[in-house]
Amino acid sequence: MSFGKNLKNLRCAKLPPLTQTDLANAIGVTQRKISFLETGASEPSLRDIAALCRFFNVSADYLLGLPRDMDYPEQL
Repeated sequence: MSFGKNLKNLRCAKLPPLTQTDLANAIGVTQRKISFLETGASEPSLRDIAALCRFFNVSADYLLGLPRDMDYPEQL
């Protein structure tokens, strides 16, 4: 699943569901930025990803839609 779809699903799954404006205010961005992220019109910055992960208490892997079984190199 794409970043935008994951973000929208997380936002709408909150009880009560958050509006884009609610989420924007919570992480310090504009509603327009949330809209652009959800539609794919804009790519998230590292700051955006970190703020969203903290807010929703999810990993960046989850938010970015990376598979759980990714192989990571032992040493970089």
